[in-house]
Amino acid sequence: MRAGLAALGIFIGTTTVIWLVAMGEGVSYQAQQQILELGANNIIVRTVEPNAKAENANSRIKNYGLKRKDFERIVQIVPGIEAAIPMRELKFELRRENLTTDAKLVGCVQEHLELNQLDIARGRWLTARDEGKKVIVLAHNTATKLFPYENPIGKTIWVGTEFYTVIGQTVERTASAAIGGSLDSRDYNLDAYIPLATMRGRVGDLVMRRVAGGQFAGEQVELSQITITLKATGQIDETAGLIQSMLEKYHQEDDFAVVVPKELLRQAERTRAMFNILLIVIAGISLLVGGIGIMNIMLATVTERTREIGIRRAIGAKQADITKQFLAETLLLTGTGGILGVAFGLLCGPVFRVVRHVIQTIDPELLPPVVSTLEPRIALWSVVFSLVISVGAGLGFGIYPARKAAQMNPIEALRHE
Repeated sequence: MRAGLAALGIFIGTTTVIWLVAMGEGVSYQAQQQILELGANNIIVRTVEPNAKAENANSRIKNYGLKRKDFERIVQIVPGIEAAIPMRELKFELRRENLTTDAKLVGCVQEHLELNQLDIARGRWLTARDEGKKVIVLAHNTATKLFPYENPIGKTIWVGTEFYTVIGQTVERTASAAIGGSLDSRDYNLDAYIPLATMRGRVGDLVMRRVAGGQFAGEQVELSQITITLKATGQIDETAGLIQSMLEKYHQEDDFAVVVPKELLRQAERTRAMFNILLIVIAGISLLVGGIGIMNIMLATVTERTREIGIRRAIGAKQADITKQFLAETLLLTGTGGILGVAFGLLCGPVFRVVRHVIQTIDPELLPPVVSTLEPRIALWSVVFSLVISVGAGLGFGIYPARKAAQMNPIEALRHE
C-alpha cells in the first residue's frame, strides 16, 4: 500500500505536468492566433504626403502616393503573399434630406471586411458583383447620424453629387490601434464603404477642395494603402525590404511608407514565453512535491528495515550493494508512476472534451466562452520532460535514504528491535 501511494504521487505529478502544459499550450495557441489575426503577419504599405519641393510649391494639384501599377507589381513579383488588399480613403460629406455627417469614405474590396474584423449588423457587405455600382455600407455611427430612427437598408443618401443605395451597416466597435489593415488609432464607426472600382469611376483619383482665399487645391492619389498578408510570419522583414527596394525604383519622392507590425510580433513571442515559464514552474513544483513524497517513504522504509540492512551487512554486503538496492527500489517506484502518468496524461484531450460536454449538458452557462472553444495541445517536450524529471526525482531524492541505509553500523542495526 505504501509503495503504491508513493508511486501514485509521481503518477499524479507527471499527469499534472502533461495536462497543465497541454491546457496552457491550448490557451497560448488561441492567444497567438488572436494576435496573428490582429495583423502580426501583415505588411502595410501606405501613401505619405511628401514635403513640397520648391519647383512645385505653388502647384495647386499634388500628385503622389501609391499607384495601381505598384499594387500589380507587388502581387506579381513578391513571393509568399497570401493576400494583397488595396484601399483608397478620403474625407467626405454624406447627406440625407436635412441630415449631414462627415465620414471617412473608404473605397475597398470584399476582403476588407475580414481583414479589419468588421461584422455586419444589417444587410450585407460589398461583393465582387458590386464593383462599379453606386452602393454603400455605413458604419454604426454614420448610419445613426443619417438614419436616427429607421432602418437604412434600401434607402439612398447623397455621396457628393450622386445618390448611393445603402446595402449594409456594420456592428458598433470601439476605436482601436494595430488592428488588421491599420496601425493607426482609428474609429471604424465613422466610416462609409463603397467598392474600390466605384470610387475610381465615380469619385476619381483627383479630389479638389476649397482653400483659403476662395481658391481650389487638389490631390491626386490612386491608392491610400495596400495591406499584404504573408503565408509565414518569419518572412516579414525580408519581404518588407524587397517591397521597399522595388517601390523606390518607381517613386522619385518619399511618398510611401512600408510599415511592419514588429510590436505585434514581439507580443506574440512574449505571450508564448510567459506561458512556457509559468508551465515550467508549475511542472517543477508538482514533481518536487512527488519527489519529496518518495524520499519520505524511503526514509520510513530504511527505519523499518534496519535489521534487514544489518543482516545483509553482517553476511558480506558492501555499502554500495545497500545503496544500489534502495536506489533500485526508488527508481522502480518513480519509473512506474512516471510511465503510468504519461499514459494517462496523453488522454488529456478526450477526458477534457468529455468533462466539458457533461458540464455543458448540465448548464451551458457554467463554462466561459474561452473554455468552450479550448482544445488541449499535447506538447512532446512535456512528456519527455515529465518522465525524465520523475526518474531524476527518484535518483535525487533516493540517494539520501540509500546512503543513510548503507552507512548504518551493522552491529547497531542487528540490535534494532
